[in-house]
Amino acid sequence: MSNLKVDLDLVQKYNVPGPRYTSYPPATQFHDRVTWPELEQQIVASQQPDRDLSLYFHIPFCQTLCWYCGCTTVITTQHSQSAQYLQYLDKEMGMITRLLNPERKVVQLHFGGGSPTFLAPEEIRELGGYIHKHFKFSPHIEAGVEIDPRRMTRHHVTALREVGFNRASIGVQDFNPEVQKAVHRIQPREETENVINWVREAGFNSLNVDLIYGLPYQTLESFEKTLDQILELAPDRLAIFSYAHVPWIKPAQKILENALPTPETKFQILKLITEKLTHDGLYVYIGMDHFAKASDELAVAQKNKSLQRNFQGYSTRSGVDIYSFGMSSISQVANVYWQNQKELPDYYAALDAGKMPLAKGYILTKEDQIRRQTIMRLMCDLSLDYAAMSKLLGIDFPNYFASELNSLADLEADQLVTRDASGITVTNGGRLFIRNIAMRFDAYLATMKERRFSRTI
Repeated sequence: MSNLKVDLDLVQKYNVPGPRYTSYPPATQFHDRVTWPELEQQIVASQQPDRDLSLYFHIPFCQTLCWYCGCTTVITTQHSQSAQYLQYLDKEMGMITRLLNPERKVVQLHFGGGSPTFLAPEEIRELGGYIHKHFKFSPHIEAGVEIDPRRMTRHHVTALREVGFNRASIGVQDFNPEVQKAVHRIQPREETENVINWVREAGFNSLNVDLIYGLPYQTLESFEKTLDQILELAPDRLAIFSYAHVPWIKPAQKILENALPTPETKFQILKLITEKLTHDGLYVYIGMDHFAKASDELAVAQKNKSLQRNFQGYSTRSGVDIYSFGMSSISQVANVYWQNQKELPDYYAALDAGKMPLAKGYILTKEDQIRRQTIMRLMCDLSLDYAAMSKLLGIDFPNYFASELNSLADLEADQLVTRDASGITVTNGGRLFIRNIAMRFDAYLATMKERRFSRTI
């Protein structure tokens, strides 16, 4: 697919609050009535030795707060805090691995944050040692780390490679100095280029760059300059996120309110991004802010209908259980989700008491499982084949979802989907609106507070 065109009237029409569907039901449905014994029962029941593992580690620390940030972070200049945190990650891993089949292999590893590169190089090695002590790695592991180029050294990159990382995701957001100053993140282009060069020299086999549009003082012209500079660096993937203004959750964002671009400017930037990146097949638009080169395994997996979606976004690894460690991290095993305590003292206190640091969770009903599969296949394959879905789910799919399928008439009229007797297909123009299309299959939306979600576009 190349030369994707963006209709700004439709963008305006469908830009409503909605879930990102990294899970179904969305995390807004998680509750504190789930007990650890209930979850443990599900974990123990899912221990087939051939079922692969995906591990996520939340490293919450940042030295300074970027004012646009919506992540769960701990802002500190005291590096002794991370040394203590690693001991607790080791303890938490030990409590989980007692329940796991030791033959299971890790095919995916991810460090997110915060800033994982807040850790000193020797701490990266130390955490890597703990992980290797507790888990067996597949020789074909996909190991990705989020990198903040500020305060980064070549020694960090070397340590990450030694631990087994082979994918890097570098936070840039915007190269414009005025925008950087406004969001409290000064990061000269040379600094970013240095780190990208180190990453490539160290033998990482995939490089992703993160950008954000909708930040203070961004204009169509200024963002195009940033985009052109990024394209000169030729990343394998780009994640270009719409800035989510949620000051009721993240009060620091109030600082930005007077300088944010108008919705019209933001939509123009979105149009620029999408049309420029997909022009002549430069990148494939995977969906949900993600672009990848046609040769990248994300694009290949989407073509082959083997793409997956989970709390780490789009993924090429199917049939994995996700075990996540650290404060606020979310795990997904079989038909349960659970989230750790969101505050560091609560996380530490639970582990000190010999308990799992469970804050809340969710056990899926049969109905949830059917809808989860439907939404995930739609988000990844950009189509739903009725016969294939009926077979996969053990239901008469068009009959089961008759009212949802009938509700797509307006989306079809706007040429976001096409429908026939065998299924529905998301059009090229409809890719931008995949969240809106998925929302038609969500049984919880009617009962949810809209304000709890970012806008869909």
